[in-house]
Amino acid sequence: MIKVSVMYPNSKDVQFDTDYYQNKHLPMVTKLIGNALKGLELDLGIASRVPGESAPYVAIAHLLFDDVASFQEAFGPHAATFAADVKNYSNVQAELQISKLVIFKTKD
Repeated sequence: MIKVSVMYPNSKDVQFDTDYYQNKHLPMVTKLIGNALKGLELDLGIASRVPGESAPYVAIAHLLFDDVASFQEAFGPHAATFAADVKNYSNVQAELQISKLVIFKTKD
């Protein structure tokens, strides 16, 4: 399993419409990607490790796929559509990271 993290850096000039992203953009992504998407999680930044300091990212979407190939096959044909929609919710360019997902079991 892999995790594709789409991270929107925070700054004093960042504009990010959380409502649009959560209720319009992500549902569009989910619909277009289809069954290749195994899970979706949204983190909305509220703080950093320093009290009173803003979170380093205003939002991070985590998308789960079986492997890199399934992500590329599902995402690639729609990449231009997803990119064109960014102007509707933000003025920052997202950073994207693909990670191998390793899950640890905690003690009961």
